[in-house]
Amino acid sequence: MKKMERRTFLKSVTAVSAITILKPETAFGSYANSAIRMGIIGCGGRGTAVISSISKNTGAVIIAMADLLEDKLQSAIPVMNKLNSSKGLPEIPKANMYQGSKAYLSLLNNKDVDAVLISSPCYSHPGYLDAALAAGKHVYSEKPAAPDVAGCEQVIRLGEMVKGKQSLAIGFQIRFATAYVEMVRRIQQGDIGEIINAQLYYFAGGLPIKPYDNMSYDEARIRNQYHFNALSGGILVDQGIHMVDVCNWVLKAHPVKAVGRGGKKGGADFGDTWTNYQVIFEYPDNVNVCFHNTQQGSQSGDVCARFIGTNGIAEAHYSGGVFIEGSKPWDSGIPKGKDTKLTQEQRAAGIFLSSLEDADQNKDINFIKSIETGNFINEARQGAESTLSAILGRTAATTEEEITWDELILSNAKFDPMLNLSQFDK
Repeated sequence: MKKMERRTFLKSVTAVSAITILKPETAFGSYANSAIRMGIIGCGGRGTAVISSISKNTGAVIIAMADLLEDKLQSAIPVMNKLNSSKGLPEIPKANMYQGSKAYLSLLNNKDVDAVLISSPCYSHPGYLDAALAAGKHVYSEKPAAPDVAGCEQVIRLGEMVKGKQSLAIGFQIRFATAYVEMVRRIQQGDIGEIINAQLYYFAGGLPIKPYDNMSYDEARIRNQYHFNALSGGILVDQGIHMVDVCNWVLKAHPVKAVGRGGKKGGADFGDTWTNYQVIFEYPDNVNVCFHNTQQGSQSGDVCARFIGTNGIAEAHYSGGVFIEGSKPWDSGIPKGKDTKLTQEQRAAGIFLSSLEDADQNKDINFIKSIETGNFINEARQGAESTLSAILGRTAATTEEEITWDELILSNAKFDPMLNLSQFDK
């Protein structure tokens, strides 16, 4: 749907729905009058986890929900209603529950929704973000920004258009983890000296294929989105991207070129994503970064970003500590042993095993507070450039050629998911 057509659609539906949608003061009382009223688009596991975190960590209230698939919507309803009831609020009105290929537009048309979480499959992020911003909503969009170059460029343009008018967050929560924030601050102030190179890795267990008997091919792919590059971006763009984003953050730059290898060994027959990537990125100032990403088997391994400088080494693990060794040593206090058990005294002192323990909470608060105060945030370019960096690595590996950043951008490559979504409409 073209932009003008979509906005016309939104305005026309507003006129029809204005008398049918429950007023927040009626449904949610005085509490909701001052609270940020949220809708969620994409009610699967990740979306449910993120909206649950936002609800628990902020004063936001959930008033609307939408999903392409009926069963996803229905399974999320009791979760959302419980989140509201824990705050003494009523259930989400049935009129605010939307299903089908146009469900997201119906939710965005609901004038009582202040902000929206976009947690649908990656291929939909740029289009849904465009529609949400056009409808005047503040947006928290899950990463990656898009599975392809064209989608990322669209996100950057949207960020430039909306700057200073609405909050636009992209789901890179590691940038809000206290331990990572302090490590990055110390690196950037020179505590490890000049950065020579870096090592990144993300080793994760594989994702099983969800049964797809008696389904259309489109539905089978959507329910197994992480096995298709056009839908999810593949493991490097969907998962390994977190370490790429940390590297961009530390170096305050994106890579200028990449070479790589990888493959589908051990992967499922259904789908086209790879199980492993090995990429060498070159960043400005001749900083080379090696990245190893694997998603295969039944066991998960370590996740780490390690930066080697002339005066020290900085390391950050999901579980295994965040610290600096060298002329200016520092330790976050997070235990370094993966199997470490905390004592009662340590727990009482607020020590935790995961370096990401407070990441979601801090990001949730930052997003909602930005709306409440009017100090709007805009993470569009940051999120899109980290996504493009991961796409650069994926492209270099799949083509087995050195690819520069400029070549990638000029390609404006775009995936066509080839989905007929109208089949899911009732």
